[in-house]
This record gives sequence, structure tokens and C-alpha cells, in this order.
Amino acid sequence: MKISSSLFQKYNLPVPRYTSYPPATAFNTAFTNVEYLEQIKSSNNSVSQNISIYIHIPFCTQRCHFCGCNTALSQSEDRIERYINAVIAEIKMVAQHIDKKRLVTQVSWGGGTPNSIDLAYIRQIMDVLHAEFAFADFAEIAMECSPAYLDFADVDVLHKIGFTRISLGIQDFHADVLEAINRKAPKCDVGEMLLYMKEKGFRGLNLDLVYGLPLQTPESFRENIQQIIQLQPDRIATFSYAHIPWFNENQRIMEQYRFPTPDEKLDMLVYAINELSANGYEVIGMDHFARKDDDLAIAKQNNMLQRNFQGYNTRKTTGQVYAFGASGISQLNGSYTQNIKQYDKYAEAIESGSFAVERGYMLSNHEIIIRDTINEIMCNGELDFAAMAEKYHCSLSEFLEITQFNVSKVRTLIDDKLIEFDDNKLHVTPQGMMIVRNVAVAFDPAFKFKEDQYSTTI
Repeated sequence: MKISSSLFQKYNLPVPRYTSYPPATAFNTAFTNVEYLEQIKSSNNSVSQNISIYIHIPFCTQRCHFCGCNTALSQSEDRIERYINAVIAEIKMVAQHIDKKRLVTQVSWGGGTPNSIDLAYIRQIMDVLHAEFAFADFAEIAMECSPAYLDFADVDVLHKIGFTRISLGIQDFHADVLEAINRKAPKCDVGEMLLYMKEKGFRGLNLDLVYGLPLQTPESFRENIQQIIQLQPDRIATFSYAHIPWFNENQRIMEQYRFPTPDEKLDMLVYAINELSANGYEVIGMDHFARKDDDLAIAKQNNMLQRNFQGYNTRKTTGQVYAFGASGISQLNGSYTQNIKQYDKYAEAIESGSFAVERGYMLSNHEIIIRDTINEIMCNGELDFAAMAEKYHCSLSEFLEITQFNVSKVRTLIDDKLIEFDDNKLHVTPQGMMIVRNVAVAFDPAFKFKEDQYSTTI
């Protein structure tokens, strides 16, 4: 894939990542516990009957300077236990309003660093989930793990608990970069760990890399890519580091180091796409890769990809998301609900016998259509206008009015051969998927350009 740096820098603009639509910047504090309860009940009659569950563990043994996640440095066992008990109480509160015939098809654990706490807590929560919900035979149970705190005995425990997939946050293989971002090196050899997990039956094994970190160079990142190709994980994620110190104060600590230039970041991304594509990996969305025999790659080939706050998923496993824990975001058919971010205030709210809603958003019928439209573009790079209109029982002209789409919004993208548009069908080219967020913006009538609100595309 040959790409002009000047062409892609032209599209390197601050636009939403569209992990949700509307983006989380639209969430508001007028959304309360009462609205959340109503949405839980109505979700039983929504189109997607599958249940996805997200568990947030905010604790980290050490805070990485680049990270923008909701984290807290490790606390006493009493405070951790209090938090775990609150999560369990929240699960039970929600479960009593869920139709018992519905099946859990996905459980995702994130943070923070879920594997930094005693795994007995993990087992305790999983036992409660199994007691409260019915699980599909093919359910995916996944955890984001820091390799700094993961050994072979831990993998054995996670396997016994029922986990089927693990994602390792490598970020970079170079010691100087890890030191600059205040991240510990893996506890065990990553290659041996991956092989062991495969032998235990884990599937969809993922390694995360981040490009644009301090002290990275195009040469050092190429070494990262070559090393990851040798390791042969099922999936790879290459996230663009967003330097937004006005939002994440910790990032200022890294400003003593040299950061890659925008051209160097683009070089890293292009190299990753070219090398991984040439070595058996399918490009998934804008920043993920999967081996051609992996479920994600197969889903892409069949236009069956989905996306939520936990990343790219298959339609088979993705359902409405019920999130538990501090800052967790529930993604139901008609709403988004985010819990209180501060973990002890979250626990206090749950202990009082109520939900812990901090903010949320109620979608209109039009916004549900726009959400689905953007999801098709972001995940599958395809959009059939007539098919989308038919799906929502509206005319083509009504669909265009709802999305406020006009071909003039994408004329430059067409001219630059980043998308193809003909007969009300849109196709994003492989090069265009690199800036697919810019394509999605054309279908977002609420978007207004504003500096320092969103991360840039590349």
C-alpha cells in the first residue's frame, strides 16, 4: 500500500472515534438512576437479545503516563474488597430486571489492570454472573491483562474460571520506551506465554501496541512489528497515542522526551498495515488486525463486524452492553449510561441501595439510525443507503434527511480515492480505512469542528 504522507496529513483532524454515537462528549448529568432502570427494563424488548457484560477494575499497581483510562493506584485489601462487593451488588440489582431467557454471549474485563488484583476476586464475580445469567455455549470471556503481572499459574487460574480470550497490553517491546511511559516489562517471555495460552485452548489472543509514544522512532516501531509477527498472536491492535494533556494531566510528565513527528507516526501506521497484511493478517477497522482464520477476520469478510467501547467484535457475540463498576458505560439499544468514575463514590452509591449513574444519554429514533449507519462504515467499510433505509422502514430521501448526508461532504474523499460512491452505495478503500473516522463524520449531523475536543485521526 503506497500512501502519500501529505495526503493523509490533510485528513489528520480532530474528529470523534465513534466508539459510540453520539460520542461520549454528548453524555449529560440530567440522565439519572430512574432513566437507567427504565432503559434496563425496555432493553428486554429491543432488537439485540444478546447480553454483553463489561466489568471495570480500576486498580493499577503502577500508573502508565500515557494512559487515559479510569485508574487508581493499588489500595488496601479492605478497599479492594469493598469495591468488589459493590460490583457484585450492582450485578444483582441489574440482573433482577433482565429477562432470564436472554443469553450472555460476551464478558469483557477492563480497567485499570484487572489482573493486578487477587484472582480470587475475579472468580467471585464470575460465579455471581453465572448464578444470575444464562450463558451461551459459545460465550467469549475476555480479559485485558498487563503482562507485567501475569505468569503461567495465573493463566491456569483464568482458564479454570472460564476465560476464553486474553489481551496483553505490550505497548512497546523496547525498555527505554517502557521506562519513559512508566510501564513495567512483561513478567514472562511473551512468546512462551502466547504458546502456553494457545495450548490451554484460549482463542482470539491479542497483543496491543501503541504508536506515537515518546522515544519511539520509525525504526524502533518496525522492530516492534517484526517481533509481533514472529510471535503470531491471533489479533493485533495498533493504537494511535493521543497526546491530550489538557484532558490527562499525567501525559505532561512525558514531555521531557522526544515524540515522533506526525510524518513519523504515519510511517509507523503504514508500515504496520503493509507488513501485517503481507504476513497473514486481515485489516480490521482502523487499528486492528486479525489472522485470516480468526473470528474477527471471518466476520469482516461477511460484513458481520460490530464495535463498542470494548473494541471490535463479531455480531454473533456482541449484544447490548451492561457495564458494572466505576466509570463503566452501558450501551443499550436506546441509551448510554456511565457510572460514577471515582471508585469509592461509586461503592458508596451502590451500598446505599441505588444505581451509581453519573451521566448518560437517551437516543432518539433518528440517532439510532445514524449510529447504525456509522457503525457499518467504521466496521465494514460499506454502506448501502437503500438497504439501511429499508431496515428502518423509511424512504431513501428520509434516510438522507436524517443523516443530512450530501455527496459534497465526501467529494474530496472521492477525488483522493479514499472512498468510492455510486448508485447510493459507499465503499471505503483500504487507504480510506486509515482515516475512516473522517468518512463517518459525513453522516453525523451533530458534528461541529472544535479544537481540543477529539483526538486527531492519525
